Amino acid sequence: MKPLIGISCSYNHMDGRFFLSEAYVEAVIKAQGIPLILPGSGSIKASAPYFRAVKGLLLAGGGDVDPGFYNEEPLPGLGEVTPDRDSFEIMLVRAAMQRRIPILGICRGIQVLNVACGGSVIQHIPAEIDDPLKHSQFAPRWHSAHKVSIAKDSRLAGIFKCDSIRVNSFHHQAVRSPAPGFDVTARSSDGVIEAIEHRKSPFVIGVQWHPEGMITRDRNSRLLFRAFMEAVSRTDQSRKN
Repeated sequence: MKPLIGISCSYNHMDGRFFLSEAYVEAVIKAQGIPLILPGSGSIKASAPYFRAVKGLLLAGGGDVDPGFYNEEPLPGLGEVTPDRDSFEIMLVRAAMQRRIPILGICRGIQVLNVACGGSVIQHIPAEIDDPLKHSQFAPRWHSAHKVSIAKDSRLAGIFKCDSIRVNSFHHQAVRSPAPGFDVTARSSDGVIEAIEHRKSPFVIGVQWHPEGMITRDRNSRLLFRAFMEAVSRTDQSRKN
């Protein structure tokens, strides 16, 4: 049976509506997984019956993380926050880390992953980074906006078999201080952190770009999702042995 992949989703607290781009669902299906959308609020206890069945966790993009979760005051440039979603996804990450199941964090997902494990976030890149690149492109989601350099000997370098790739970009926040146990494994030319990896976990990777948006046209995006799914399968098989 194909592995069940839990995918976080956005939550509109004004009308109580959950929503998710179909690109995440399609990317999981193309990588031979079964997508399960995880409601973006509530408790792990309430979610336990289906979360126990999940073999991998995909943290989707969305709004800003409430800076209260990393002990900062809100700064000018901070966008809309959804504290219920934040607290739920932070619990998801911590539960997944405890279970040692593979995690792939995308855009907001890299930030949630980092905050859940004790790191912090740049609240608004233009206000905090000197001479930044344009990190919020006005171009199709499949279009690559800028280059990122990949750290030698990282998991990403092993996946892509190169030291740089081109990525799309739809964010104004980024990892500031990596959480304990995480390595920075990709940066853009302005120094913004574009990927982190947990060094002692089988597969816990966060990327700042949106590979699900490029998967139909970009080989590296397909390689990343394939590597994620292969890690899910290996981890699940090792539990059965």
